[in-house]
Amino acid sequence: MDLSSGYPYWNVKNGLLGNYPILREDIDCDVLVVGAGVTGALIAWTLLQAGHDVCVIDRREAGWGSTAASTALLQYEIDTELQDLVDMYGREDALLAYRACAAAIPALARLAGRFRGVEFRNAKSLYYASKWHHQFRLRREAALRQAHGFDVRLLDAEDVGREFGFTAPAAILSAVAAQVDPYQLTHRLLAVVARRGKGVFDRTQMVEFSPKRGSVHVRTDTDARIRCRHLVLAGGYEAQQYIDQKVAANRSSYALITDPVPEDLGPLKSCLVWESSRPYLYIRSTADRRLLIGGEDDRIDIPLRRDARVLKKARKLIEKTRALFPHLTLDPAFAWAGTFAETKDGLPFLGPHEQHGPRVHFAMAYGGNGITYSMIGAELIAAALAGRRHPCASLFAFERLRRR
Repeated sequence: MDLSSGYPYWNVKNGLLGNYPILREDIDCDVLVVGAGVTGALIAWTLLQAGHDVCVIDRREAGWGSTAASTALLQYEIDTELQDLVDMYGREDALLAYRACAAAIPALARLAGRFRGVEFRNAKSLYYASKWHHQFRLRREAALRQAHGFDVRLLDAEDVGREFGFTAPAAILSAVAAQVDPYQLTHRLLAVVARRGKGVFDRTQMVEFSPKRGSVHVRTDTDARIRCRHLVLAGGYEAQQYIDQKVAANRSSYALITDPVPEDLGPLKSCLVWESSRPYLYIRSTADRRLLIGGEDDRIDIPLRRDARVLKKARKLIEKTRALFPHLTLDPAFAWAGTFAETKDGLPFLGPHEQHGPRVHFAMAYGGNGITYSMIGAELIAAALAGRRHPCASLFAFERLRRR
Protein backbone atom coordinates (compact mmCIF):
# COMPACT_ATOMS: atom_id res chain seq x y z
CA MET A 1 0.00 0.00 0.00
CA ASP A 2 1.30 3.45 -0.95
CA LEU A 3 0.77 5.64 2.11
CA SER A 4 2.03 9.07 1.10
CA SER A 5 2.74 11.09 -2.00
CA GLY A 6 4.18 14.43 -3.01
CA TYR A 7 6.83 15.88 -0.72
CA PRO A 8 6.07 15.55 2.99
CA TYR A 9 7.61 18.48 4.83
CA TRP A 10 9.24 16.47 7.62
CA ASN A 11 11.45 14.45 5.29
CA VAL A 12 12.48 17.45 3.20
CA LYS A 13 13.19 19.52 6.32
CA ASN A 14 15.15 16.91 8.26
CA GLY A 15 16.88 14.83 5.61
CA LEU A 16 18.09 11.37 6.60
CA LEU A 17 18.12 11.20 10.41
CA GLY A 18 18.80 7.50 10.79
CA ASN A 19 20.37 4.70 8.79
CA TYR A 20 19.30 1.16 9.64
CA PRO A 21 20.44 -2.10 8.03
CA ILE A 22 18.47 -4.85 6.34
CA LEU A 23 18.00 -7.88 8.59
CA ARG A 24 20.11 -10.79 7.30
CA GLU A 25 20.46 -13.02 10.37
CA ASP A 26 18.07 -14.89 12.66
CA ILE A 27 17.15 -13.20 15.92
CA ASP A 28 15.61 -14.20 19.26
CA CYS A 29 13.99 -11.38 21.23
CA ASP A 30 11.33 -10.66 23.82
CA VAL A 31 9.28 -8.41 21.54
CA LEU A 32 9.29 -7.85 17.80
CA VAL A 33 7.67 -4.59 16.70
CA VAL A 34 6.63 -4.53 13.05
CA GLY A 35 6.53 -0.90 11.98
CA ALA A 36 9.26 1.74 12.34
CA GLY A 37 7.00 4.78 12.25
CA VAL A 38 6.12 6.93 15.22
CA THR A 39 3.72 4.30 16.64
CA GLY A 40 6.27 1.50 16.49
CA ALA A 41 9.01 3.77 17.83
CA LEU A 42 6.95 4.84 20.86
CA ILE A 43 6.02 1.24 21.64
CA ALA A 44 9.53 -0.13 21.12
CA TRP A 45 11.13 2.56 23.29
CA THR A 46 8.55 2.10 26.08
CA LEU A 47 9.03 -1.68 26.11
CA LEU A 48 12.80 -1.27 26.08
CA GLN A 49 12.54 0.97 29.16
CA ALA A 50 10.45 -1.74 30.80
CA GLY A 51 13.32 -4.20 30.42
CA HIS A 52 12.35 -6.12 27.31
CA ASP A 53 14.75 -7.07 24.50
CA VAL A 54 13.12 -5.34 21.53
CA CYS A 55 13.64 -5.65 17.78
CA VAL A 56 11.98 -3.42 15.16
CA ILE A 57 11.51 -4.12 11.45
CA ASP A 58 9.80 -2.17 8.67
CA ARG A 59 9.41 -2.85 4.97
CA ARG A 60 10.12 0.81 4.19
CA GLU A 61 12.80 3.12 5.45
CA ALA A 62 12.17 4.07 9.06
CA GLY A 63 9.91 7.05 9.62
CA TRP A 64 8.30 7.00 6.20
CA GLY A 65 4.76 5.90 5.43
CA SER A 66 2.11 7.57 7.56
CA THR A 67 4.61 9.23 9.89
CA ALA A 68 6.02 11.27 7.02
CA ALA A 69 2.51 12.28 5.97
CA SER A 70 1.33 13.19 9.48
CA THR A 71 0.60 16.80 10.36
CA ALA A 72 1.31 15.92 14.01
CA LEU A 73 -1.35 17.86 15.86
CA LEU A 74 -1.52 16.49 19.40
CA GLN A 75 -4.97 16.86 20.92
CA TYR A 76 -7.05 15.10 23.53
CA GLU A 77 -10.11 16.03 21.47
CA ILE A 78 -10.83 13.12 19.19
CA ASP A 79 -12.79 13.12 15.93
CA THR A 80 -15.86 11.94 17.86
CA GLU A 81 -17.09 14.59 20.26
CA LEU A 82 -17.41 13.70 23.93
CA GLN A 83 -21.20 14.01 23.85
CA ASP A 84 -21.42 11.52 20.95
CA LEU A 85 -19.05 9.11 22.68
CA VAL A 86 -21.30 9.26 25.75
CA ASP A 87 -24.22 8.16 23.56
CA MET A 88 -22.15 5.26 22.19
CA TYR A 89 -20.49 3.89 25.33
CA GLY A 90 -21.85 5.75 28.35
CA ARG A 91 -20.38 8.62 30.33
CA GLU A 92 -17.75 6.63 32.22
CA ASP A 93 -16.06 5.15 29.16
CA ALA A 94 -16.36 8.36 27.15
CA LEU A 95 -14.61 10.32 29.89
CA LEU A 96 -12.01 7.57 30.20
CA ALA A 97 -11.09 7.96 26.52
CA TYR A 98 -10.87 11.75 26.68
CA ARG A 99 -8.90 11.77 29.94
CA ALA A 100 -6.46 9.17 28.62
CA CYS A 101 -5.81 11.38 25.58
CA ALA A 102 -5.40 14.43 27.81
CA ALA A 103 -2.85 12.58 29.95
CA ALA A 104 -0.96 11.38 26.86
CA ILE A 105 -0.03 14.92 25.76
CA PRO A 106 2.09 15.83 28.82
CA ALA A 107 3.52 12.30 28.68
CA LEU A 108 4.65 13.00 25.12
CA ALA A 109 6.05 16.37 26.22
CA ARG A 110 8.14 14.70 28.93
CA LEU A 111 9.35 12.09 26.48
CA ALA A 112 10.31 14.60 23.78
CA GLY A 113 12.11 16.62 26.43
CA ARG A 114 14.51 13.74 27.03
CA PHE A 115 16.05 14.15 23.59
CA ARG A 116 17.94 16.91 21.90
CA GLY A 117 16.72 17.96 18.51
CA VAL A 118 13.02 17.15 18.83
CA GLU A 119 10.78 20.11 18.08
CA PHE A 120 7.90 19.98 20.55
CA ARG A 121 5.70 22.89 21.52
CA ASN A 122 2.78 23.02 23.90
CA ALA A 123 -0.19 24.82 22.41
CA LYS A 124 -3.89 25.50 22.75
CA SER A 125 -6.61 24.17 20.46
CA LEU A 126 -9.47 26.17 18.95
CA TYR A 127 -12.42 24.11 17.72
CA TYR A 128 -14.74 26.50 15.90
CA ALA A 129 -18.26 26.18 14.50
CA SER A 130 -17.82 26.46 10.75
CA LYS A 131 -21.59 26.43 10.18
CA TRP A 132 -24.11 28.57 12.02
CA HIS A 133 -26.13 25.69 13.43
CA HIS A 134 -23.03 23.88 14.75
CA GLN A 135 -22.78 26.42 17.56
CA PHE A 136 -25.51 24.66 19.53
CA ARG A 137 -23.62 21.39 19.40
CA LEU A 138 -20.41 23.12 20.47
CA ARG A 139 -22.16 24.81 23.39
CA ARG A 140 -23.39 21.44 24.68
CA GLU A 141 -19.92 19.97 24.17
CA ALA A 142 -18.23 22.79 26.08
CA ALA A 143 -20.68 22.50 28.98
CA LEU A 144 -20.13 18.75 29.22
CA ARG A 145 -16.35 19.10 29.24
CA GLN A 146 -16.41 21.90 31.80
CA ALA A 147 -18.69 19.87 34.06
CA HIS A 148 -16.06 17.11 34.12
CA GLY A 149 -12.99 19.22 34.75
CA PHE A 150 -11.55 19.84 31.27
CA ASP A 151 -9.84 23.21 30.92
CA VAL A 152 -11.91 24.79 28.15
CA ARG A 153 -13.50 28.16 27.41
CA LEU A 154 -16.61 28.66 25.32
CA LEU A 155 -16.07 31.62 22.97
CA ASP A 156 -18.93 33.47 21.33
CA ALA A 157 -18.71 35.24 17.96
CA GLU A 158 -17.34 38.42 19.53
CA ASP A 159 -14.65 36.50 21.41
CA VAL A 160 -13.55 34.64 18.25
CA GLY A 161 -13.32 37.85 16.27
CA ARG A 162 -11.41 39.72 18.97
CA GLU A 163 -8.98 36.92 19.91
CA PHE A 164 -8.50 35.16 16.56
CA GLY A 165 -9.53 37.65 13.92
CA PHE A 166 -12.10 35.64 11.96
CA THR A 167 -15.83 35.07 12.05
CA ALA A 168 -17.45 32.04 13.68
CA PRO A 169 -20.63 31.83 15.79
CA ALA A 170 -18.90 29.93 18.59
CA ALA A 171 -15.73 28.00 19.44
CA ILE A 172 -14.18 25.87 22.16
CA LEU A 173 -10.72 26.92 23.28
CA SER A 174 -8.86 24.04 24.96
CA ALA A 175 -5.80 24.69 27.09
CA VAL A 176 -4.19 21.29 26.43
CA ALA A 177 -2.69 20.55 23.01
CA ALA A 178 0.76 20.38 21.40
CA GLN A 179 2.74 20.17 18.16
CA VAL A 180 5.66 17.88 17.36
CA ASP A 181 7.99 16.98 14.54
CA PRO A 182 7.05 13.27 14.27
CA TYR A 183 10.02 12.35 12.07
CA GLN A 184 12.52 13.70 14.59
CA LEU A 185 10.78 12.00 17.50
CA THR A 186 10.63 8.68 15.65
CA HIS A 187 14.34 8.62 14.87
CA ARG A 188 15.44 9.72 18.34
CA LEU A 189 13.47 6.84 19.85
CA LEU A 190 14.64 4.30 17.28
CA ALA A 191 18.28 5.30 17.81
CA VAL A 192 17.99 4.19 21.43
CA VAL A 193 16.34 0.90 20.44
CA ALA A 194 19.03 0.26 17.82
CA ARG A 195 21.77 0.89 20.35
CA ARG A 196 20.36 -0.84 23.42
CA GLY A 197 17.88 -3.36 22.02
CA LYS A 198 18.11 -6.15 19.48
CA GLY A 199 18.26 -3.69 16.61
CA VAL A 200 16.21 -1.68 14.14
CA PHE A 201 16.02 -3.00 10.59
CA ASP A 202 14.29 -1.27 7.70
CA ARG A 203 13.70 -2.50 4.15
CA THR A 204 12.82 -5.79 5.87
CA GLN A 205 9.27 -7.06 5.40
CA MET A 206 7.45 -9.62 7.52
CA VAL A 207 5.98 -12.20 5.16
CA GLU A 208 4.39 -14.52 7.71
CA PHE A 209 4.01 -15.10 11.43
CA SER A 210 2.92 -18.13 13.41
CA PRO A 211 1.83 -17.94 17.04
CA LYS A 212 3.15 -20.91 18.98
CA ARG A 213 2.85 -21.97 22.56
CA GLY A 214 4.98 -19.48 24.46
CA SER A 215 6.30 -17.64 21.38
CA VAL A 216 5.63 -16.25 17.91
CA HIS A 217 7.71 -17.25 14.89
CA VAL A 218 8.23 -14.69 12.12
CA ARG A 219 9.79 -15.00 8.67
CA THR A 220 10.95 -12.01 6.63
CA ASP A 221 11.43 -11.46 2.92
CA THR A 222 15.19 -11.66 3.53
CA ASP A 223 14.70 -15.24 4.84
CA ALA A 224 15.65 -14.14 8.35
CA ARG A 225 13.78 -15.90 11.13
CA ILE A 226 12.71 -14.09 14.27
CA ARG A 227 11.49 -15.86 17.36
CA CYS A 228 9.84 -13.59 19.90
CA ARG A 229 7.73 -13.94 23.02
CA HIS A 230 5.38 -11.21 21.79
CA LEU A 231 4.68 -9.66 18.40
CA VAL A 232 3.40 -6.09 18.08
CA LEU A 233 1.86 -5.11 14.75
CA ALA A 234 2.37 -1.35 14.53
CA GLY A 235 2.36 -0.98 10.76
CA GLY A 236 -0.37 1.63 10.72
CA TYR A 237 -3.22 1.09 8.32
CA GLU A 238 -1.57 -1.94 6.72
CA ALA A 239 -2.14 -3.92 9.93
CA GLN A 240 -5.74 -4.52 8.87
CA GLN A 241 -4.54 -7.20 6.45
CA TYR A 242 -3.70 -9.48 9.38
CA ILE A 243 -7.27 -9.91 10.60
CA ASP A 244 -10.34 -11.10 8.73
CA GLN A 245 -12.59 -8.63 10.54
CA LYS A 246 -13.05 -5.22 8.91
CA VAL A 247 -12.56 -2.64 11.64
CA ALA A 248 -11.81 0.56 9.73
CA ALA A 249 -12.16 2.23 6.34
CA ASN A 250 -9.18 3.72 4.52
CA ARG A 251 -9.40 7.37 3.56
CA SER A 252 -7.09 9.90 1.91
CA SER A 253 -6.11 13.16 3.54
CA TYR A 254 -4.29 16.10 2.01
CA ALA A 255 -1.86 18.61 3.45
CA LEU A 256 0.48 21.43 2.50
CA ILE A 257 3.16 23.54 4.10
CA THR A 258 3.60 27.21 3.23
CA ASP A 259 6.74 29.24 2.84
CA PRO A 260 7.60 31.19 6.02
CA VAL A 261 4.82 33.72 6.58
CA PRO A 262 6.18 37.29 6.72
CA GLU A 263 3.30 38.66 8.80
CA ASP A 264 2.83 38.16 12.53
CA LEU A 265 1.02 34.84 13.00
CA GLY A 266 -0.70 36.14 16.11
CA PRO A 267 -2.61 33.39 17.95
CA LEU A 268 -1.61 30.82 15.32
CA LYS A 269 1.89 30.81 16.84
CA SER A 270 0.58 28.91 19.85
CA CYS A 271 -2.83 27.55 18.90
CA LEU A 272 -4.10 24.79 16.62
CA VAL A 273 -7.25 25.69 14.72
CA TRP A 274 -9.79 23.20 13.39
CA GLU A 275 -13.42 23.29 12.33
CA SER A 276 -16.63 21.47 13.21
CA SER A 277 -17.50 20.34 9.67
CA ARG A 278 -16.52 16.87 8.52
CA PRO A 279 -14.09 16.46 6.89
CA TYR A 280 -12.48 19.33 8.73
CA LEU A 281 -9.90 21.98 7.91
CA TYR A 282 -7.05 22.21 10.41
CA ILE A 283 -4.17 24.66 10.71
CA ARG A 284 -1.01 24.76 12.80
CA SER A 285 2.23 26.68 12.68
CA THR A 286 5.81 25.43 12.70
CA ALA A 287 8.89 26.70 14.50
CA ASP A 288 10.11 28.40 11.31
CA ARG A 289 6.89 30.47 10.89
CA ARG A 290 5.23 28.31 8.27
CA LEU A 291 1.62 27.18 8.33
CA LEU A 292 0.84 23.50 8.00
CA ILE A 293 -2.67 23.11 6.63
CA GLY A 294 -4.61 19.88 6.18
CA GLY A 295 -7.99 18.40 5.42
CA GLU A 296 -10.14 17.84 2.33
CA ASP A 297 -10.34 14.13 3.23
CA ASP A 298 -12.08 11.82 0.79
CA ARG A 299 -12.77 8.13 0.29
CA ILE A 300 -10.21 7.63 -2.45
CA ASP A 301 -8.07 4.59 -1.65
CA ILE A 302 -6.23 4.25 -4.95
CA PRO A 303 -2.77 5.90 -4.83
CA LEU A 304 -2.72 7.11 -8.44
CA ARG A 305 -6.16 8.72 -8.16
CA ARG A 306 -5.27 10.22 -4.80
CA ASP A 307 -1.95 11.62 -6.05
CA ALA A 308 -3.66 13.24 -9.03
CA ARG A 309 -5.80 15.28 -6.62
CA VAL A 310 -2.99 16.73 -4.49
CA LEU A 311 -2.61 20.09 -6.24
CA LYS A 312 -6.34 20.66 -6.57
CA LYS A 313 -6.86 19.81 -2.90
CA ALA A 314 -3.97 22.09 -1.90
CA ARG A 315 -5.58 25.00 -3.72
CA LYS A 316 -8.84 24.39 -1.86
CA LEU A 317 -7.04 24.28 1.49
CA ILE A 318 -5.32 27.58 0.72
CA GLU A 319 -8.62 29.17 -0.31
CA LYS A 320 -10.29 28.12 2.94
CA THR A 321 -7.40 29.37 5.03
CA ARG A 322 -7.28 32.71 3.21
CA ALA A 323 -10.99 33.12 3.88
CA LEU A 324 -10.22 32.91 7.60
CA PHE A 325 -6.96 34.89 7.59
CA PRO A 326 -6.95 37.14 4.49
CA HIS A 327 -4.12 39.30 5.87
CA LEU A 328 -1.58 36.43 5.78
CA THR A 329 0.67 35.73 2.80
CA LEU A 330 0.18 32.03 2.05
CA ASP A 331 2.56 30.63 -0.55
CA PRO A 332 2.50 26.81 -0.68
CA ALA A 333 5.95 25.18 -0.60
CA PHE A 334 5.07 21.46 -0.56
CA ALA A 335 1.84 19.52 -0.83
CA TRP A 336 1.24 15.84 -0.22
CA ALA A 337 -1.38 13.21 0.53
CA GLY A 338 -1.52 10.23 2.82
CA THR A 339 -3.74 7.29 3.61
CA PHE A 340 -5.35 6.99 7.02
CA ALA A 341 -7.91 4.66 8.50
CA GLU A 342 -11.11 5.77 10.16
CA THR A 343 -13.06 3.78 12.73
CA LYS A 344 -16.78 4.33 13.18
CA ASP A 345 -16.38 5.58 16.75
CA GLY A 346 -13.09 7.44 16.29
CA LEU A 347 -11.29 5.20 18.81
CA PRO A 348 -8.18 3.06 18.24
CA PHE A 349 -7.79 -0.70 18.48
CA LEU A 350 -5.02 -1.64 20.89
CA GLY A 351 -4.27 -5.15 22.09
CA PRO A 352 -4.73 -8.78 21.00
CA HIS A 353 -7.30 -10.07 18.56
CA GLU A 354 -8.94 -13.45 19.14
CA GLN A 355 -7.83 -14.59 15.68
CA HIS A 356 -4.16 -14.76 16.73
CA GLY A 357 -4.19 -15.23 20.49
CA PRO A 358 -2.69 -13.24 23.39
CA ARG A 359 0.90 -12.95 22.12
CA VAL A 360 0.07 -10.93 19.00
CA HIS A 361 -0.75 -7.32 19.86
CA PHE A 362 -2.21 -4.75 17.48
CA ALA A 363 -1.44 -1.05 17.68
CA MET A 364 -4.04 0.45 15.36
CA ALA A 365 -3.82 4.14 16.32
CA TYR A 366 -6.52 5.09 13.86
CA GLY A 367 -8.20 8.46 13.46
CA GLY A 368 -7.10 12.05 13.84
CA ASN A 369 -5.28 11.43 17.13
CA GLY A 370 -2.78 8.88 15.88
CA ILE A 371 0.26 9.98 17.89
CA THR A 372 -1.76 10.52 21.07
CA TYR A 373 -3.30 7.08 20.67
CA SER A 374 0.17 5.64 20.02
CA MET A 375 1.37 6.94 23.38
CA ILE A 376 -1.59 5.28 25.09
CA GLY A 377 -0.93 2.11 23.09
CA ALA A 378 2.67 1.99 24.26
CA GLU A 379 1.56 2.20 27.89
CA LEU A 380 -1.27 -0.28 27.35
CA ILE A 381 0.93 -2.93 25.71
CA ALA A 382 3.68 -2.44 28.30
CA ALA A 383 1.10 -3.02 31.04
CA ALA A 384 -0.18 -6.17 29.32
CA LEU A 385 3.33 -7.62 29.06
CA ALA A 386 3.86 -6.89 32.75
CA GLY A 387 0.67 -8.74 33.67
CA ARG A 388 -1.23 -5.56 34.50
CA ARG A 389 -4.45 -4.33 32.94
CA HIS A 390 -4.45 -0.80 31.60
CA PRO A 391 -7.62 1.21 32.39
CA CYS A 392 -8.34 1.61 28.65
CA ALA A 393 -7.73 -2.04 27.75
CA SER A 394 -11.41 -2.95 27.39
CA LEU A 395 -12.53 0.26 25.74
CA PHE A 396 -9.80 0.15 23.08
CA ALA A 397 -10.06 -3.62 22.52
CA PHE A 398 -11.61 -5.29 19.48
CA GLU A 399 -14.28 -6.71 21.78
CA ARG A 400 -15.93 -3.30 22.09
CA LEU A 401 -17.44 -3.87 18.63
CA ARG A 402 -19.81 -6.33 20.27
CA ARG A 403 -21.06 -3.64 22.64
CA ARG A 404 -22.41 -1.34 19.96
